[in-house]
Order: sequence, then structure tokens, then C-alpha cells
Amino acid sequence: MGTAGYSYEDWKGVVYPPKTDKKEMLALYAREFSFAEVNSSFYRLPSRFMFFHMQAKTPPGFQFVVKAYRTLTHERENNEKDFRDFKAALAPLAEAGKLGCVLAQFPTSFRPADENRDYLKEFRERMGEIPVVVEFRHRGWINESTFELLEENGLGYVCVDEPQFNVLVPPAVRATTAIGYVRFHGRNYAKWWRHEQAYERYDYLYSAEELKEWAPRIVRLAEKTEKTFVSMNNHYRGQAVVNGRMIREILQGMGQPVR
Repeated sequence: MGTAGYSYEDWKGVVYPPKTDKKEMLALYAREFSFAEVNSSFYRLPSRFMFFHMQAKTPPGFQFVVKAYRTLTHERENNEKDFRDFKAALAPLAEAGKLGCVLAQFPTSFRPADENRDYLKEFRERMGEIPVVVEFRHRGWINESTFELLEENGLGYVCVDEPQFNVLVPPAVRATTAIGYVRFHGRNYAKWWRHEQAYERYDYLYSAEELKEWAPRIVRLAEKTEKTFVSMNNHYRGQAVVNGRMIREILQGMGQPVR
């Protein structure tokens, strides 16, 4: 159980004490959650130095899921060096046993086509032995053919909860590798496409009833995998933390061992 990111300014006074220094946030976060998504790696190539210090602030067994750099998923051209540099940066996490997987989130414009299927295979090859999970943003991918492609190439499928517009991905639950993954983006229909600030899209607080809908699906997913990550991306003003605690309690109430 974890959240998408942990070092938000608007978490001060809500999740963390009001005057918390950003350098202290990860250690505080790791007292309650067992993994965190690193989203900053999408916007700029991370460094070994950054990940060395991040892993040092977390206890044994803590896991990081690192979002792939944007040239690897969105631009997808002349990115051979970026693949090498991105992989090299992950070394401190892997050496500490704290690299959960790489999250490859593709844009809505990445649609099912032969060249894109080939790129998924290429992505897998370039990442070597590093575990990878794939999040699609276009519902055209959600079919048996795609799941078979992922299974054959050792790519995990990311299950999502998000607004159900015609183009977006439905809440399909599937395990294609030993890693299960679920991301909760919120259901803010009004702000998903029309927003001034990126955070507005994820300004949503799930109800207990909405989370209870997912609980048996998560249990089924966990039964088919060696480990399953559940990530809350509705991060505005700490709502991800509130919902993370809620669904953890729901799952524990079902007898599930949640970390």
C-alpha cells in the first residue's frame, strides 16, 4: 500500500507537521507505508545519487516504484542513451533490494498498432532484468490480445480506477506477471480534461463504498501474484493518504496481510 509521490507542499499540516522540511518527508512517510511511487523521474532523468539517498531514508523491505522517464514512454525516439542512463540510476535501489518495478505509463495517444506493440517488446528488451509494469491510457488496449502480449514479454498490467470516458481504460483486473498493480486516479469527471493545474485532475476523495467495490478485486489479484502494489494517486491535500488508510483497513478486515 502506498501513494503516488510523498513530497507535496500541500501535505504539510495535513499529512506531515506544518513545518516539515521536504528532506524529512520520505522518512516520515515510510513509517506508515511500505512503498512509494517516484513520479519526478518522469519529468527529469533521475541519478544514482538521488536514489542512493532515498533508499537510505527507508527501512529494510521498503519498495520504490519508479515511473519511466518521458522519452521512454511519450516521445519514444532516439532514446537509447536515456534508457541506459535511466537503468544506471536505478542501481542503488536494486542493490538495496528496494526496487519494486518500473512503471511505464503511456499516453492516451499511444494506441494499439503494430509499431506500438513492437515498441512494448523493445521496451522490455532494453530494460533487461528490471521488472516493468505497463499502464495504458487508451481503452483500445484492453483485450485478451494485449494481455497475451504482456504475458509473453514479461510485462505487468496496471489496473486503474479513473473516470469512465469513452477513451479511458475500464477497471479491468488482470495479472500478467508475478507483480500485480492497481492505481487509483480518482473520479473527478469535471476536471479530468478541463483544468488549469495538473493536480486538479486528481482532486478526489473516494468513499468507503467505492473502495469496498475494489477490495475483492485486489484480493483476487493478490492471490495470483507474488506481490501486489496498490497506489493512490489522488494526492491533492493528502487525500491519497486518507484513502490509502481506508482501503488498508478494509483489506485487513477481510483477513488480508497488508503492508
